[in-house]
Amino acid sequence: MRTSSIGKLALAASVAAAGWLAVATSSFAQEVTLRLHQFLPAQANVPKHVLDPWADKVEKDSGGRIKIERYAAMTLGGTPPQLIDQAQDGTVDIVWTLPGSTPGRFPSTEVFELPFMMTNAEATSRAYWDLFESRMKDGEFKDLHIISAWVHGPGVVHSKTPVEKLEDLQGMKVRAPTRIINSLLGQLGATPVGMPVPAVTEALSKGVIDGAVIPWEVVPSLKVEELVGNHTEFGGDHALYTTTFVLAMNKARYESLPDDLKKVIDDNSGQDVSALFGKTQAEYDVPGRKLAVDRKNNIIELSAEQVDAWKTAAQPVIDNWVADMDGKSLDGKGLLEEARGLIDKYTKEQ
Repeated sequence: MRTSSIGKLALAASVAAAGWLAVATSSFAQEVTLRLHQFLPAQANVPKHVLDPWADKVEKDSGGRIKIERYAAMTLGGTPPQLIDQAQDGTVDIVWTLPGSTPGRFPSTEVFELPFMMTNAEATSRAYWDLFESRMKDGEFKDLHIISAWVHGPGVVHSKTPVEKLEDLQGMKVRAPTRIINSLLGQLGATPVGMPVPAVTEALSKGVIDGAVIPWEVVPSLKVEELVGNHTEFGGDHALYTTTFVLAMNKARYESLPDDLKKVIDDNSGQDVSALFGKTQAEYDVPGRKLAVDRKNNIIELSAEQVDAWKTAAQPVIDNWVADMDGKSLDGKGLLEEARGLIDKYTKEQ
């Protein structure tokens, strides 16, 4: 009886020790939950085909020690322009956002949004990452940890009335995403209306705007092909415009991670990831365009000669931007030349 009691006590002690060890091991493993906040519905292309696969891979690569909770369509509160502050002050851990949503705060990124700069999203995203590392990382973005930086595919004009010539834009109220693209539309004769992309559907349906500039890939989630009947594309080697994005993490949160989990984040960051994000986003231009084709909407493909007229009209936007950057001691001409050189390099390497 005594032996049996001793045996039971030993077994209980062994179980307790095993439980303590499991807790200690779990604690030592430092499991981490990160909250990712962004402005589009969860079923939109970027959340579904860019952010979710990235988050899934981080979770897998960490052996399940990192969990990324995904919050779509501003469900944690605030407005799209406030996302960058949410990441910086630690309200959330990671955000996907446009630097251009906070005009004047990340001016160097605007070089990629200048008219007729970008060739394709993959090459331009590689160029963007390089320029981020050389000119922005320790400057404009010093208070954030940037995971990736990329651009979307060629920007398209979607309008209720056809836009074939510059004259067709005169007085037309057109939505734009950022300061530079607002400036471009104004220079071309339109009345620019700045607004985050989720507001486009209601603005078109209520007649607040007559059109919008967005890439094809975002058309399905906004139902733009149902609200306008005309779509103007710009042929040639360079698109009318693009928009810059970042996947940004709270810096203190990143730095608090153990080294092995930092490595997981690092291994899923950088130029190749940025290029993949840009390429993936641009690939979904095809099904977005098909929706307009299937509805028999009017797709206007401008010739090289027609585009030249737009380039000439848009040149003051570039000149003014260079002067503006020079006035801020940011070497506008150098930024422009470096960005063009990098875009050209990576385009030729494809």
